[in-house]
Amino acid sequence: MNPGFQNPFRPGAGHIPPYLAGRLVEKNEFQGLLQQETILENIVLTGLRGVGKTVLLDSLKPTAMSEKWLWVGADLSESTSVSEESMVIRLCTDLSLITSRVIIGRDEHRKAGFDSKVTEVAQTLDYQALLQIYHQTPGLVGDKLKAILETAWKAIAQLDVCGLVFAYDEAQNLSDQAEKEEYPLSLLLDTFQSLQKRNIPMMLALTGLPTLFPKLVEARTFAERMFHVIFLDRLSEEESREAILRPIEASDCPVRLGPDSVDTIIEMSGGYPYFIQFACREVYDSFLAALDMGTEPRVPAEEIIRKLDTDFFAGRWARATDRQRDLLSVIASLENCDSEFTVQETVDRSKADLEKGFSSSHVNQMLVALSKQGLVFKNRHGKYSFAVPLLGQFIRRQQQV
Repeated sequence: MNPGFQNPFRPGAGHIPPYLAGRLVEKNEFQGLLQQETILENIVLTGLRGVGKTVLLDSLKPTAMSEKWLWVGADLSESTSVSEESMVIRLCTDLSLITSRVIIGRDEHRKAGFDSKVTEVAQTLDYQALLQIYHQTPGLVGDKLKAILETAWKAIAQLDVCGLVFAYDEAQNLSDQAEKEEYPLSLLLDTFQSLQKRNIPMMLALTGLPTLFPKLVEARTFAERMFHVIFLDRLSEEESREAILRPIEASDCPVRLGPDSVDTIIEMSGGYPYFIQFACREVYDSFLAALDMGTEPRVPAEEIIRKLDTDFFAGRWARATDRQRDLLSVIASLENCDSEFTVQETVDRSKADLEKGFSSSHVNQMLVALSKQGLVFKNRHGKYSFAVPLLGQFIRRQQQV
């Protein structure tokens, strides 16, 4: 046994797993978008928490760079949506990482003194230069932002690149603020649509929860035609098996998992990448402890589920009111709760299960509130789904306590 071999599994939010299983179709679709002569489609990666959206987005960067595309980006926080100017600052901050390395001219600089010498100082489009363009350009915020990006592209084009990807994670946090007359999300969409119509190859790559795409379409109806949406689902059984076994195939890894152990992990995780990493990390440590004590290793399924309930689900469950929990419990009792459900199905089941059932209007109101809390989401067909994977199983376990 090699005591220096570290546990390879990483269940943190957005942490790159030791082996990225599956997602080949999605990568190929993105590579196809990079071949567009004129950008007609940008990309949205969406799905439930724990399906690996952030990890997949990060893995697309090398693909883009191999096709001679530059890449900038960040996580989008709610603060980006405070105002249109906040959106401009976000884009300029990220863009300046590229443009500050591009020389656009040279200034002569003379040192003071008797033996003064004239030296040349390179001019670059650093952050301050980008902001200067913003302040000097007349018009609305959108006009100013377009001027920044157009000027930036003229400089970047010197680098013999195909284009520039603006990659943003957690994009569901974006929203317009109509009550404040601030429209940062609309600004983003309007700006990139305008640039792409003028054949400037700047592409958006956004990831977010399933509420993201409806938000984009609500802000600008043309967003429906502007984005290629990829919904990430759970891994297949074979892909799950690879995610479990590949990281421990190294010859000096002290842990080996038999078929029964692997099957248990697959069933427990439901094929969701985060849960696979979570369960495998616990199993790895448990097997090491068993080897040290000379006992038979086993998958501690009940202990892992209990820890997962505490670490992943409990915080989200705590945000719901008692009445919201009653509604969620009704939904969890539906056979189709892990796919999608309707308001009417929920109303009918509540009248059968509860002494005081829910009316249609009450269910609608509560589902809107639960959507804002990130527990459910409404899809494009008017049906709802849990926004958290395996939430139905967690709720049913709470009813048994």
